Amino acid sequence: MDQLTIVAPVSADIPEIIEFTLAARAELFPKLDGAGMPADLADFASVYLNGKGRFLLARDAGRIVACVGYLPYDSRFPHLAYPGLNVVEVVRLFVHPAYRRPGLATRLYEALKALAVADAVDVIYLHTHPFLPGAIDFWRKRGFDVIDIDADPVWQTTHMHSPL
Repeated sequence: MDQLTIVAPVSADIPEIIEFTLAARAELFPKLDGAGMPADLADFASVYLNGKGRFLLARDAGRIVACVGYLPYDSRFPHLAYPGLNVVEVVRLFVHPAYRRPGLATRLYEALKALAVADAVDVIYLHTHPFLPGAIDFWRKRGFDVIDIDADPVWQTTHMHSPL
């Protein structure tokens, strides 16, 4: 981790980002295997490089070892409305297993949060799941509150937010 850097991606990074995120997604969410390319990744340049989304990479000796992004919250959960507020949703926080625990996810999130502050975001929203070890506690330690938990017995989607 001596050569670890956190950087915004450029268009030349897109193939490597997609490879890294799809592999991480398959590891963490095997039930989604074969679900196809997520829309934000399929159109990465217009979403994250030229749109209102933000994305950050952590590289070690040039190789992607972690990533995180945010997108404008699309209100797809009708019971979680934020009328009149600028809300973004944290997406794609993935850290390579060899880089977990020394604080890299925290560093990535803090850098992403700084972008949100600069973008005049009012609330950062995310959802996670209890089957992801340590995820809920990680976000609580970063100032997020649990605002709802879906009753679905498989996913138990845990909705969280942090006003800025």
